[in-house]
Amino acid sequence: MGIDMPDSSPFVHLHLHTAYSLLDGAIRIDDVMARAREFGMSSVAVTDHGNMFGVMGFYDKALKAGIKPIIGCEVYVAPLGRHRREVRDPRYHLILLARDYQGYKNLIKLVTIGNLEGFYYKARVDFEVLEEYSEGLIALSACLSGQIPSLILANQPEEALRIAEKFARIYEGRFYLEMQRNFLPDQEVVNKGLMDIAAELGLPLVASNDCHYLRKEEAEAHDVLLCVQTGKTVDDPDRLRFANQEFYFKSGQEMAELFHDCPEAIANTLKIAAEC
Repeated sequence: MGIDMPDSSPFVHLHLHTAYSLLDGAIRIDDVMARAREFGMSSVAVTDHGNMFGVMGFYDKALKAGIKPIIGCEVYVAPLGRHRREVRDPRYHLILLARDYQGYKNLIKLVTIGNLEGFYYKARVDFEVLEEYSEGLIALSACLSGQIPSLILANQPEEALRIAEKFARIYEGRFYLEMQRNFLPDQEVVNKGLMDIAAELGLPLVASNDCHYLRKEEAEAHDVLLCVQTGKTVDDPDRLRFANQEFYFKSGQEMAELFHDCPEAIANTLKIAAEC
């Protein structure tokens, strides 16, 4: 499922939102391929929110650019069940990457179920279908909106550990604790908790940057996009906004410097890319 070639970059982006993360991602597929080549990256993933609209275009354009495409999705998990329709019910992010063709088919199945059976504001899946369609998928614990990070921030380390064990059982050695460093204080709290869980359960760590736009200077345009999504204006002090301008497609060197104290999290991006 792609190109077998050495990666001259020390890092592979495994958490990336194209414009098909509607009114949230601002990365055009052609542009990200050019940027990946510029950085010497031979692999890149697509993980749009709750859909796979851009997957075929991403796959074809990656191959034409000499880039190995990794097909994924950032799904929404409803821990209380995909059939519940309660406004206050939580939904958490989870990154799923297709390791092989069976994983690709299971990812299609999960996204379809999420839209046809679980849709309530967002396309949602639950643990029942995650377990049923887990073959061939690699899972990452996602951003601060993931269940494990949310539990760490809520000062519930035992519950975070239990959920990590649950994901580890479902994905049988293919579950990674995802660390991010976009200079947010909460991320450092979460990263410490993730490292504690990794040490206790023997789970691997992996680094990502949760890319929503290609270059740092595009953060302002992305901010306007969020205003369109939420029906707000840029001068509204209470609107949804990203905390800074760090959610861009960083170079391998930038990522390696950010995680200089945790080189295994960088190395595991290459390991995952090689397995897909």
